Parts: sequence; C-alpha cells; structure tokens
Amino acid sequence: MKLALLASVIGMASAFYPSNPAKVAPGKSEALPWLPKPKNLAGYVGDVGFDPLRISDYVPMDYLREAELKHSRICMLAWSGYVAVDCGYRVFPIPEGWAELNSRTAHDVLVTDKFGGGPNGPLGQIFIWLAFAEMASWLGVSQMLQGSGREPGDFGFGKNFLPKDPKEAEKRKLQELMNGRLAMIAFGAVVTQSILFDKGFPYF
Repeated sequence: MKLALLASVIGMASAFYPSNPAKVAPGKSEALPWLPKPKNLAGYVGDVGFDPLRISDYVPMDYLREAELKHSRICMLAWSGYVAVDCGYRVFPIPEGWAELNSRTAHDVLVTDKFGGGPNGPLGQIFIWLAFAEMASWLGVSQMLQGSGREPGDFGFGKNFLPKDPKEAEKRKLQELMNGRLAMIAFGAVVTQSILFDKGFPYF
C-alpha cells in the first residue's frame, strides 16, 4: 500500500509537467496530450496545458493562479511545520501537557485547549487572524481582477530576490510554482500516511 501511495504521488506530480513536449501534437495539451490545450492558460508561468476540467474557461486565470500560489505557499510551510513537529522540534516555552503532542494529535487539543481547562484553544485565535489577513488580501485580488496590473500572488515580498533578467526571473517563478505543486501533493500524502499508520516521520 505504501508503494502504491508513493507511485500515485509521483504520478500526480508528473501530470503537471510533460515528459516530452516535442511529441505533443499542435493544439494539444502537453500534460494531457489526448485533450485540447486550454487557451486561457497561455502566457502564464508553468503552463503545460493541465486543466482537464476546463475551469479556466469559466473562472479568471489571474484568480486561479492567485489561489494556486497561495495554496502552494501555505503547503510548503505546512509540510515543513508538520514534519518538524514530528521530528521533535518545539518552540519554547511549551504549555503543560503539550510537549508530548505530535502533528496528528495536536489539532484537537489546540482547538479545545483541554490541557488549559478552557473551551477555546489557540487555533481559534489563529483562525480569526487569518480571516483578517484574507480580508486584507482580497482588496489586492479584487483590484487585480479589475485590471490594476498586479501580478497574481504579488504581495510586495521577496521581489529583491528575483534576478533582473526577465528569463531568470521567470525561471525562479516556475521553481516556486513547481515546488508548491509538489508541496500540495506532499502535504496531503503526509497527513494521510500519519493518520492511516499512526507513525511519525517518515510516516511508514
């Protein structure tokens, strides 16, 4: 079962990038060569024609790329945090009773805060602050959808790390996107493995 899960993860990841773009017929998707290439993906970094449900025909591509980048970045952080906790890393001081928690068992405890004796745990506060962050970020997204010129995922952070050469900058953006896509699959796999087998890192 473990090998099957690993194979499925690799298979899903490979679907985002063509094995041999040169063999793809004109007008066909590089990732799914038996389907037509979605026209609305053209011009976006990482475009390999992967949109089997044709969502880009009905939803603005800027909005879809914004969502993809946001989920990618969250999952890169989430995978790192999930694995770090299961490898024994902690932020001190640790409240009483929390030291023995792992990533799988922490959720329920941090929602109910049963060790602290109260009905509301710190995850409730995190939810509230993230809701405020989402509301603030929507202002930029809304303006982008109205033609402000803002690039999807651009919150003004990290631009100093981009190379001045446009081709190199596009390469870095592609690297972020590919790592993010892999992180989304990897985080789902890590959570699934840890719950199914009740094991810590490496989850088998």
